[in-house]
Amino acid sequence: MKLREQMPELTGATEWINEEITMDELKGKATLIHFWSVSCHLCKEAMPEINELRDEYDDDLNVIAVHMPRSEDDLDIGVIRSMAMGHDITQPIFVDSEHKLTEAFENKYVPAYYVFDEEGKLRHFQAGGSGMKMLKKRINRVLGIEEK
Repeated sequence: MKLREQMPELTGATEWINEEITMDELKGKATLIHFWSVSCHLCKEAMPEINELRDEYDDDLNVIAVHMPRSEDDLDIGVIRSMAMGHDITQPIFVDSEHKLTEAFENKYVPAYYVFDEEGKLRHFQAGGSGMKMLKKRINRVLGIEEK
């Protein structure tokens, strides 16, 4: 995806965990979409920081997790649910076992982070386990929050 492109429709989930979100529910609010996988060590390390962002910006930011399997072993829904519970992933989880959303985003990485503004336009993308300060900075910019 290129900057300023519109967020793809959230369709093609094999299953939703926690709750299903529609595009209408995202309107008027910035959105962070993060791709992760149960077999990704960096994803597990980053999850507490993603959860902090989710909780800190609760009123201003939609947070959606997308489980992107990297191998056959990542397709077990029981393992995905267990991992989600074990890592306090309470935000909606789009289980993308057929890579439909992954392809719509043209995403190749886990972890990967996409920040969209309130109009659904991509404002920031980053991949990898580090750079959480940069991610938070970009979220603040999208939300119009001045850094201290």
